Amino acid sequence: MSETSNQMSLEKSIEFAVNPEPRCACVVLVDCSGSMQGAPIQAVNEGLKRFADESKGNPLAAKRVEVAVVSFNSTVKVLQSFVTVDQFQAPIVEATGQTNMGSGIEKALDMLAIRKSEYDAGNVLRYRPWIIMITDGSPTDVIDRAIQRVHEAENNKGVAFFAVGVEGADMACLERIAHPERRPMKLQGLKFVELFVWLSKSLGKVGTSSLGQIVTLDPPTGFTV
Repeated sequence: MSETSNQMSLEKSIEFAVNPEPRCACVVLVDCSGSMQGAPIQAVNEGLKRFADESKGNPLAAKRVEVAVVSFNSTVKVLQSFVTVDQFQAPIVEATGQTNMGSGIEKALDMLAIRKSEYDAGNVLRYRPWIIMITDGSPTDVIDRAIQRVHEAENNKGVAFFAVGVEGADMACLERIAHPERRPMKLQGLKFVELFVWLSKSLGKVGTSSLGQIVTLDPPTGFTV
């Protein structure tokens, strides 16, 4: 093992020793293509800030829920690596380029796989992780493998994948991506603040539940299923 790997392992060991609480990891996957410019991307940024504020109000969930933010347009970028929400600071998201949705989904799945292995190595218990994807368009890359991976992960209870379509989104495509038991949601207008408040409350309920407990989520406000 290299010196860098040893250092990373030490950092993870310290992290889990300081906070040994079970973890629920969530990737917020945001479409930052050119069609999101202007009011839509501004509303996303406002929603992320609200999420950061709302999530800190639940002390237990704030130490159990981890959030990462990934954007996709012509490229895929990790804007925020996994941190517990008590440390989460909303990144600024900018819109430009195309819609490499398939690559974004696969990056989110890869990040969750790595994080789950880190939990296991650190003897940290874990809840079923989440991905919530927000998009207003259609993919400009190939998504077949991403769809297959999402469905396999859902079937194995390895992820809960939520697809949210903004005005103009290809809802038929989102129906293909989402698992048949978890239909995509359609945002009403630009109600991103309502979306992120729902996300915060829902993750808070999961994060304060017992492992293996079935959690009933509150009905969405500002978007429809």
